[in-house]
Amino acid sequence: MELRATTYAVAERVATITLNRPARLNAWTGRMHTEYRWCLAEAEADPAVRAIVVTGAGKGFCAGADSAALEGHVAKGGYDPGIRERLARPGYGVRPEFDHPFAFHFGMTKPTIAAINGSAAGIGMVLACFCDLRFAAAGVKLTTSHGKLNLPAEAGMSWILPRIVGLGRANELLYSSRVILAEEAERIGLVNAVTPPEDLLDHTYGYVRNLVATVSPRSLRETKRQVYTDLHRDVGSSVDESDELIREMMREPAFAEGVRAYLERRLPNWPDAATGPTDVTGPADAV
Repeated sequence: MELRATTYAVAERVATITLNRPARLNAWTGRMHTEYRWCLAEAEADPAVRAIVVTGAGKGFCAGADSAALEGHVAKGGYDPGIRERLARPGYGVRPEFDHPFAFHFGMTKPTIAAINGSAAGIGMVLACFCDLRFAAAGVKLTTSHGKLNLPAEAGMSWILPRIVGLGRANELLYSSRVILAEEAERIGLVNAVTPPEDLLDHTYGYVRNLVATVSPRSLRETKRQVYTDLHRDVGSSVDESDELIREMMREPAFAEGVRAYLERRLPNWPDAATGPTDVTGPADAV
């Protein structure tokens, strides 16, 4: 795919997807959505990639839907996602609940970390919330924004936001569509850490590279799947599955290597591990 609204790079086992429309504060379009999913599918299928960082070019992370697209919706009298190509389907096929736009992040085997370098509004905040972790530059603005456009909470925000910050705080942000700064977002648990703007990527890559160096690929993959699967089932099922996985994974070479590394006080040399099912491409989804 020719990337015009994003860039994609891999270094030191980490894939970086950069939303790349800086003159428009990386406002979301159908083209960007198509490219973003293609980039995720590339990272998911690449055995050299262990984690994914998502950030924005220039001064913004993602300012939400492009204003020209919003005007187009008004002119057309309805919603047009602007997607004209078949979409990649990273994370699909794991659970039916995940086979939807943005929810597909939950079906992916590799962690996705948002480095929020600038404003995240509307669909930009949706994208950040569906990442597994969020780091933000000091002073950046975040908002759901939908209420000021006569729209409902979009793309599953009414589901994901209460699970990140709790019902009361989520309701306040969703009902008001007010702008909050990164510092408040950290206090309420919406972002995991706030750094000086110039340190954001160094902090993010430092965290991610430590993660992939010290945690086994399968442990990370299974833990992510457990977390999102357990949102849809009872605690007993969670305990039973974890017991089965412990018995299975303790027989693997990676467990023996982890024990040796712990006893020898060194970084583990993890055996190669499968990355899970490859992605397929299907019809365009509404966004």
